[in-house]
Amino acid sequence: MTTYAIGDLQGCREQFEQLLEQINFDPAQDRLWLSGDMVNRGPDSLGTLRLMYSLKDQISMVLGNHDLHMLASASNSQLGNRKDTFTDVLEADDSEKLLSWLQNQPLLHESNEYIMVHAGIHPSWSLEQARRYAAEVETVLRSDMAAGYFQAMYGNMPDQWSEQLQGMDRLRCITNSLTRMRYCYLDGRLDMLYKKPIASAPDNLIPWFSLTTEQSSQQRWEGKTLLIGHWASLQILQPKQNIICLDTGCCYGNKLSAYALKEKAWYQVPGLKQQ
Repeated sequence: MTTYAIGDLQGCREQFEQLLEQINFDPAQDRLWLSGDMVNRGPDSLGTLRLMYSLKDQISMVLGNHDLHMLASASNSQLGNRKDTFTDVLEADDSEKLLSWLQNQPLLHESNEYIMVHAGIHPSWSLEQARRYAAEVETVLRSDMAAGYFQAMYGNMPDQWSEQLQGMDRLRCITNSLTRMRYCYLDGRLDMLYKKPIASAPDNLIPWFSLTTEQSSQQRWEGKTLLIGHWASLQILQPKQNIICLDTGCCYGNKLSAYALKEKAWYQVPGLKQQ
């Protein structure tokens, strides 16, 4: 059995199928880990989600910010925007089944050797804290409070984590840390606006994972390797020894990537052809 971790699909069904063919994926024995952002921006969110659902017994995944945005838009159409490309999902006959399955997915998944979240683990959190905080959001997503959460989910504040945060401020900060985080300030405040490559970042911003030393992150993450998606512009497959970045910009015309967890081998196919 081989387990492959795959980066952000973002509605690129055709490339997903090509990657499964390249790795000779066998549903009878292989497994897939998907790093979130399965929908939006690409041309076929519905086909991507249907393919995922057909393989649901072989898939472990985490929710990304685009997945949460689609769920929020399904809950309240006013939360959508003109750039969204997942209308096909919302209007499909099997929409309720697909969205219900998606809404019950976690924000953090792990094994003995690996942890997977969409964007990262806040520099001040231990793995045990990350587990607990992710579970707080997951509990709300699976409850009758989900609609209220989606309504209040958007926003960049508070930008500083504190255990004293409560209510939606707390849930929003957890959500942003796990699904949107890229850069932060030296004092730990998150910057949710800057998205460009590290080489062009302002001097006062650093990648979130640079705020901790290799030793402290290993201790906090219990010696495990962290798998993330989300940051296509990072352009580094392994920015630190214990971090693997799976998002290689498929929907921007770059590549869709899979990483074999045990073999530590990469597989890639060309990304979406740009018009």
